[in-house]
Amino acid sequence: MSKVERRKNESFEGLFRRFNRRIQLSGRILQARKIRFHDTGVGRNGRRASALRRIEVTATREYKIKTGQLKEETRRGGRH
Repeated sequence: MSKVERRKNESFEGLFRRFNRRIQLSGRILQARKIRFHDTGVGRNGRRASALRRIEVTATREYKIKTGQLKEETRRGGRH
């Protein structure tokens, strides 16, 4: 944390402006934003597992609809 001490006869606004400038120049806000909005993403194995899970669920659902174990429903919302 940047330390800023109040000077003699300095207003609060002046102190606050000096503090903000020092924080900006130190790059701490920029670093905090990088950390906050950093997206790690999904790796190759995660994408593969997700795709396999989707394929399996879709196949199971289609099989159940064909055999009459599940009623075919119209989809609500989502992408068309």
